[in-house]
Amino acid sequence: MDTGIPIRAFAARTGLSAHTLRYYERIGLLDPVGRASSGHRRYLAGDLAWVEFLTRLRATGMPVRVMQRFAALRRHGDRTLPERRELLEAHQRDIEQHLADLQVNLAAITEKIQHYRDLEVSNGQHGE
Repeated sequence: MDTGIPIRAFAARTGLSAHTLRYYERIGLLDPVGRASSGHRRYLAGDLAWVEFLTRLRATGMPVRVMQRFAALRRHGDRTLPERRELLEAHQRDIEQHLADLQVNLAAITEKIQHYRDLEVSNGQHGE
């Protein structure tokens, strides 16, 4: 298999390091990657979409162990669709709760900023 994308180019396209890609393969997030006759990894277009999705899951705080569970379910095909949906729905609820918590915290910070602005005005200190 001398077609496909070498690891360095794939890493550049995904924003992940070659080390991370090899780690993802080792822990089962990525299926074993095809190899060129030289033995070097060669990634396919489908690998790119999957890694982009894994990156989104990680960026939204999904633990690696849950990502591994999702990847294992995916390998078992369509019979696991309900379990994969449920896993993603649980993650969606976690993200929504985190966003709500962030909104509360942001409102508190915004209020404190306004408090300091009011104090500056009352003390004759105007921000430049």
